[in-house]
Amino acid sequence: MPYRRSLLAAAGVLLAAPSLAQERYPGRPVRMMIPVGVGGVTDIVGRILAEGMTPILGQPVVPENVVGAGSTIGAAAFHRTPADGYTIFIGTNNHPLMKALRPEFPHDPVTDFVPVALVGRQPFVLAVNPSVPAQDVAQLLAWLRRERDAANFGSTNPGATNHLAGELLKQLAGLDYTIVPYRTAALAVQDLVAGRMQFTIDSPTMLNSLIQAGQVRGLAVSSRDRSVLVPGLPSLAESGVPGYDLTAWQVLFAKPGTPAPIVATLEAAARRALADPAVQDRLRRAGVDTWPDTSAAAAAQHVREEVARWAPIAERIRQAGG
Repeated sequence: MPYRRSLLAAAGVLLAAPSLAQERYPGRPVRMMIPVGVGGVTDIVGRILAEGMTPILGQPVVPENVVGAGSTIGAAAFHRTPADGYTIFIGTNNHPLMKALRPEFPHDPVTDFVPVALVGRQPFVLAVNPSVPAQDVAQLLAWLRRERDAANFGSTNPGATNHLAGELLKQLAGLDYTIVPYRTAALAVQDLVAGRMQFTIDSPTMLNSLIQAGQVRGLAVSSRDRSVLVPGLPSLAESGVPGYDLTAWQVLFAKPGTPAPIVATLEAAARRALADPAVQDRLRRAGVDTWPDTSAAAAAQHVREEVARWAPIAERIRQAGG
């Protein structure tokens, strides 16, 4: 009988071993899906965060760019992965618009993504070609009202952050300029410098050096308040466009169905990484700031608010055919 009990006990240990192994997370590398191209702001932010989370989790966090169709290709690929915490996803400003701009997209930006952390934010810069007779926002608004659709605003694909920036300015200031789509932000900025396009709102990563060189003129930042990342420029909100507030941002997501302890582990790792002065310094050198509250709860509230805020604008973009 003792011998039989020993065999049963040993068998119990063997049976329990896989279960114990499954409880240790992460037991292998974690993939971070980035739904935009290499070298953009969100890609840079994702890679800095991945490197910051790696020593905390004790496993490599490996970035992977899966790009196209306003982040929907990456988001769809993310949803084909198991809900086990081994694939996480970085969403950015076009995340709230995926469903609104593409009704055929099967995933809801709120209910089908589990927020883990608020990661980074970056104000954009309103810049004009020096030929535009405007030294400040008030003069630009007056010029745009005279020029109407003869004035060209450069943007990238529908739903991109600078496209939204242009649409928001149109809406809040009651303007009627022409938004010209470009394949990349770099091409739009090239035309801005050349004078083939008169103004844009884009990242300081793209524009700051050109402003400093006098090739374009910076007039304001897009965030509600002035930004230490772009010193010396007022905000659009204080310069004659009340209510204007737009920043490029990133949120880290897990897949619905991921066990709560794993989501909590990911949140803790992301928050520790984002609180690390070395990580913060790398982000600031990339022109990106962290949020005062990086928690999953703050991320969830931010995503809900962004979806509600941009849905009407997205619907107008879609009805206009992008």
